[in-house]
Formats: sequence, structure tokens, C-alpha cells
Amino acid sequence: MAAHPDPLMSLKQQWPAPSAPRPIVVIGAGSIVRDAHLPVYARLGFPVAGIFDVNLAAARERAAQFHLPRVYRSLEAAMEADDAVFDLAVPPGQIAGVLEKIPAGSAVLIQKPMGRDLADARRILALCRERKLTAAVNFQLRFAPNMIALRDAAARGLFGEFTDLEVRIVLHTPWNYWAFLKGAPRLEVLMHSIHYLDFIRSILGDPRGVYCKGVRHPEMSEYADSRTSIILDYGDTIRASLVLNHAHRFGPRHAVSELKLEGTRAAAIAKMGVNLNYPDGEPDRLEIHEGGEWREIPLRGSWFLEGFEGPMSNLQRAVAGEDAVLISPVEDAFKTMAVVEACYESSARGGVPIARE
Repeated sequence: MAAHPDPLMSLKQQWPAPSAPRPIVVIGAGSIVRDAHLPVYARLGFPVAGIFDVNLAAARERAAQFHLPRVYRSLEAAMEADDAVFDLAVPPGQIAGVLEKIPAGSAVLIQKPMGRDLADARRILALCRERKLTAAVNFQLRFAPNMIALRDAAARGLFGEFTDLEVRIVLHTPWNYWAFLKGAPRLEVLMHSIHYLDFIRSILGDPRGVYCKGVRHPEMSEYADSRTSIILDYGDTIRASLVLNHAHRFGPRHAVSELKLEGTRAAAIAKMGVNLNYPDGEPDRLEIHEGGEWREIPLRGSWFLEGFEGPMSNLQRAVAGEDAVLISPVEDAFKTMAVVEACYESSARGGVPIARE
């Protein structure tokens, strides 16, 4: 096939599907399964063997909605499925307990985050190794069409030497959408900004350190950190920062959800539309400037839902030998959890005291 005359129009935006997908056993029937996992699997034609949730009514509702063949009445029954890939979509504190029961040697996709803290992540990593699981963490932002395109552009050397990366989130997030978050000791970085930290790691590598301050909002007393400022230390030539305000209640006019990446040769701005008016969201966007003017790249979809295609496709293809590596294996996800832990440690430690005399 001849090369596309316009390199920007040939940037990758999609992860290839497996040629013969294995049946999927879904563990968990919450909102993310209803709104993302099952619609995407149905769209791609991935077979779903059945679903389990401790809330049997929720599992039955999902099964009826998506015409699933079976609702498992126990976790043990779900583990008996033959040649299945397990899709874990449970709260972070429940992940390790489920992994202990998954058959040794299985393939499993684990909903982020990888536990409640770094101690949980260590236990999850150890369990995956002990049970010889082919395990990936569902960091879907890596697979959003605009982010696949960004990473492809970076791999082609389009940006030159990276100089600046900034994430700005200024909007209202309905945390009540996820009941298990109320009263949780960690919120914003662990449950949301972890996506950006993970993507930044995937394109810039591991930071040397982190500076962070997370704060509550006086009108959201039932929730922990809802606003965060983060600076990642990548040495003396790269500035990497995240500004995250989920309590902006002043309408959509000045709401922002974007990632900006600059290099010595080009720059890009990617919009994450799902954050705006979640879960309906707005379309994602990608604009790139490479010495002439800003150009918008037509996208095949958004983080929500197209970003959910890649994690399961990559896992299935890796198990079948069609992909050489997992893009987000538990070993790599552990490193993202280490950055998250460092954020909370930095926030608790506080800033350098200012001399008064």
C-alpha cells in the first residue's frame, strides 16, 4: 500500500481486534460495565460467557440488557468457565480477593486502579506472578484514538525533543455516580488523574519524582481530594504539570479537559471530551502544529467508548500470540501506582516552610 501523502492523516488511531476472541467472563456489574465494557464488547462481537456481581439484581439487569447467556450465582461458578478471559470491574479493594480465585494461568483484565494504594498493588502483582496470570490493567486512555495518534506521532519523531506537557481539568465531576467513592480516603489522583499519570509515563517515561498538593472542597465534605496540582520531575528541560479542579460549578463556558504536548519540532492539544458533562461527554479532538499552523486531525471516536476497545483487544491478541507484548501489564501498572503513591506522600508532607525573619 502506498504511503499516505499527508503523514498526519495516517497516524494510527485504533488497536487491531483479535482474530478469534475468547469468551469473556465479566466480574462486576456496575456503571462502567453498563456504560462502557459491555457496549464495546457487543460492538466488536466479542463473546461474553456470563456475568457475576454480588448484587445479583444488577447482574441480571446487565444480562437482560445485553442478551448475555448466563448470570453466575457465585464467584466460584464464574471461575468454572472454559478457556475464558476474565474482565474484573470491581472496586479496588476487592481486586486481590477475586484474583486469589481466578484459575492459574488465566488471562485477566483488571479495572484501574491497581488497588487502593501501593501495598495493594504489590499484593496484586505478587498474586498475578504466583498464579501465572497474563494480566493487564485497564488504562483505557492509552487506547483512546487521539492518544494512540499522539503516541504514534511521537514514535515517528514528529515532536523532536519533548519540552512541555500539561494536563488541565477544570469542570464538575459527579463523584456520586460511583457510590463506593463516598468516604474513600483517596479520590482524585487514585481514581481519575491516574489515567493522565499513566499516559504521561507511556510517552515521557518514568519521572524522577513528584510534587503534589491535593485538597478537599468545602461543599463536598463526603469526598476526599477533589482538586489537585501535580508537577512531575523530568529534569531540567521538560516541564510536566497537571492542574485538576473537579469542583468547577460555573457552567460549561470555561470548562476545560485537555492535554497539551510540546516538543522542539511540533505541538499537540488533545481534548478528552468525556469529562465534560459526564457520562454523555463531548467529542474528543486532536490538533497538531508542526511549523505551519494548527491542524485538526479527524478522529474515529473518543476515549469513551472507543478507548475501551484496545485493552481487551490487546490482552486477547497477546494470549493468542498476535501481539508480542501487553501494552499495560501489571508490571507497568505498578509503576503508575508508585507515582500515585508518591503524589499522596508529597501532598501529606506539605510545602517547604517560608522563612519569616
